[in-house]
Amino acid sequence: MPQPRLLVIDDEPKLGEFLATIARESGFATEVTSNDAQFRARFEAERPALVALDLGMPGMDGVELLRFLAEQDFRSPVLIVSGFDRRVLDSAFRLGQALGLTMAGPIEKPMRADILEETLSLIRISLAA
Repeated sequence: MPQPRLLVIDDEPKLGEFLATIARESGFATEVTSNDAQFRARFEAERPALVALDLGMPGMDGVELLRFLAEQDFRSPVLIVSGFDRRVLDSAFRLGQALGLTMAGPIEKPMRADILEETLSLIRISLAA
């Protein structure tokens, strides 16, 4: 069975790679991007099975990316991973749901490996169902 593809966008390369490493160990083929244009190009080239995004990005924000994913009629899970306050994460999660996206998480930064592994494993199981 092919590995589901995860597309990560995070402006902090070390955190993006940490997430990617955990995701690979959880059975995902993972790509990491750090800017909006690169993310959109990779998304449009090959739709991922899962998107993980940071809400705070220079030059754009996660809300814009949530809207982009909704405009693309993306039906696979979207995982928010961010250092913002929990209320902001919950608001973004609800916005994603209101836009018709399948929301997962949110996971607060700094990320804990065990929580990330558990979340990714549950998503992987749901993708296989």
